[in-house]
Amino acid sequence: MTTITTTDLSQVVEDAAAHLYVWALKDIPQDLRDALGRARDRETSVTGIRVLETIHRNVEIADAQKNLVCQDTGIPVYYCHVGELFPLHPARIQASLKTGTERATLEHPLRSNTVHTLTRESTGANVGYRVPIVHWHFVPDWDGLDVKCVPKGSGSENMTFLKMLFPADGVAGIKRFVLDSIVDAGGKPCPPGIVGIGLGGSADYAMHLAKEAIARPVGTRNPDPLVAQLEDELYDLLNETGIGPMGLGGDVTVLQCHIEHADTHMTLNPVAVNYQCWAARRASAHIASDGTVDFDREA
Repeated sequence: MTTITTTDLSQVVEDAAAHLYVWALKDIPQDLRDALGRARDRETSVTGIRVLETIHRNVEIADAQKNLVCQDTGIPVYYCHVGELFPLHPARIQASLKTGTERATLEHPLRSNTVHTLTRESTGANVGYRVPIVHWHFVPDWDGLDVKCVPKGSGSENMTFLKMLFPADGVAGIKRFVLDSIVDAGGKPCPPGIVGIGLGGSADYAMHLAKEAIARPVGTRNPDPLVAQLEDELYDLLNETGIGPMGLGGDVTVLQCHIEHADTHMTLNPVAVNYQCWAARRASAHIASDGTVDFDREA
């Protein structure tokens, strides 16, 4: 007699989403902790040091009490890499992510942030029309699913900028726009944080790339050497602004600068900037086709 066990993958994805949302809000990744530690060590401003020590204490208390790192639980954003052989349709994956987000909000409980754009009335437990936000990447010849949850708080999200530069503006124009954007943002996005930059593609895709850039592990470099060089140059430039922790002055304005890029039209030069506050929260899960889940802190 043969016994066949069927795994409810919809439930697996729902459970994973419920776990990821809370986990991301409570436990920041080690690479971010290390970056904050390095920032504290290199800061020379008395006020900046105090701010960074307060951030460090904030993280310690969240760890000890198993509580949230920041009260703004953000808008839920998921990045999904779906194998073409994964046996659950993306429509079912999206439905499970939504239910899991709602469960996490009610069961923890978490502050619910989603509202109707015009009426400003609540639309539910961090869910609503087209919320959570889900980005898709499809992977050939693979039967797995990777889900990354990146809750995005409004303070840093409000400091988002897009400009359609001219090709003749070149790299110098890109640097000038990014520098102006961060100077204009000042202390509003709770620095020091991660500056994500999207280059190329179209206007909407450049912004998408900037959001992808903030979700990378802190300090990773773009595989294109020219782009990686620009990441280094901008990181140094932005830390020369003197904005400092929480905009109160100092040596450390950003923890890192990450860039994602795409090829573009010969007459286009789109540049997008998306800021991620110091609490750059993210958490990932790798889900196999048999329903096995491996939660990944650092991805």
